[in-house]
Amino acid sequence: MYDFLLTPEEQELKKLARTFVREEISSDFLRKMDKDEIPYPREFVEKLAAINLRGIRFPKKYGGREMSWVAEVAATEEIGCLGMALGCAFVMPSIVGEALNQFGTEAQKEKYLKPYIEGKLVAAEALTEPRGGSDFFGAMTRAELKGDHFVLNGMKRFVVGAEGADFFLVYCRTNFDETAHKYSRLSLLIVDKGPGVETEYMYGLMGCRGGGTGRLVFRDVKVPKENLIGEIHSGALCFHQMMIPERLTSAAGCLGTWGALDLAVRYSNRRRAFGKEIRKYQAVNFKVADSITQLDAARAITYMAAKAVDNQYPNVRRLVSEAKRFATEAAWDVVNNAMQIMGGIGYTDVYPIERALRDTRLGMIWTGTTQIMNLMIQHEYYNQVLDPSYDRRIMEDDAANPDITERCFTDEDMLDVFDGKISNPSVQ
Repeated sequence: MYDFLLTPEEQELKKLARTFVREEISSDFLRKMDKDEIPYPREFVEKLAAINLRGIRFPKKYGGREMSWVAEVAATEEIGCLGMALGCAFVMPSIVGEALNQFGTEAQKEKYLKPYIEGKLVAAEALTEPRGGSDFFGAMTRAELKGDHFVLNGMKRFVVGAEGADFFLVYCRTNFDETAHKYSRLSLLIVDKGPGVETEYMYGLMGCRGGGTGRLVFRDVKVPKENLIGEIHSGALCFHQMMIPERLTSAAGCLGTWGALDLAVRYSNRRRAFGKEIRKYQAVNFKVADSITQLDAARAITYMAAKAVDNQYPNVRRLVSEAKRFATEAAWDVVNNAMQIMGGIGYTDVYPIERALRDTRLGMIWTGTTQIMNLMIQHEYYNQVLDPSYDRRIMEDDAANPDITERCFTDEDMLDVFDGKISNPSVQ
């Protein structure tokens, strides 16, 4: 019903993703992932590659489709109903591929991006450190340049896909000058799995199981100098670009909670209490109304952000952060409402609502917490409004008494009080 937002080509891609989700992924496969019986869904990756559903936005010469961000959001929304782990495996080429496509050399694209899109390689992005989290630029993993190679030492954690990856994009410190600005401390390296690279599938995750999330330890790993992405010490530039796919794919994937809502709607149409289907009670059907409204609003802001990126809109980072924040929070509300509608049975593993709830909670934490999104949103908006070139109507000019409004920012009234000139001052 939202196809009016899409071009005919984008509609066809969405149909392809919808058919894939319905026909190619078995319930048994999802259950095995949730039990951690499948450490990484390589079979899923290969199936996606077989129908060219990887690298949607990237050039055809590297195996992509050269389509829009709107197209990718449409496909990701369909895949999202499968859960966070498969959603991650689906969108990771968009994230890792962004760095390779935007900043990589032609040799890097041929060696890594092309086989990655073709499903012959799996990759993961390594950002978070035990002492880092949101303090990205405080990274302690270090790579020292020695002749024709770097020597990499350090640790990363919560690396989605670590267990299945053939190579990693690793942010590490290369500028050791203590006075260096935080934006000129880090570099981005392609690190192949091999000697000195240890992967540990060690986390008992609440949800998002089977996606290979693990810890990486680097011990004197030799990384060829030609594996540097972009310029030395320019990791911040890569990071700022990659925030767009990280956060926009998080928003798009969370739109997949339509699956949980659909399940609750079907259940409420069959479940009877007090002589009638529970869908006929306001306590139930108003939750459905609230949920579909939130989901539609999340869809609208996510598609708007995608369109903004496609059109290189100047405030795109703010819009992407808004989409990530709003869609992940809306998804959490939708899944909770679905569980509430289903009552006690929703709290069991009879239905996959409890798995959806466990998965969805992660959305408000990864790729930047909700609080970090708020920090970004307000910062960008202040910059926009306070810019001298801001050309919208200035509402202060419509004040009833401009003289009084200006005095709100001076000490004149207070000085008058101290001087005894005002006997009964009022707060302006």
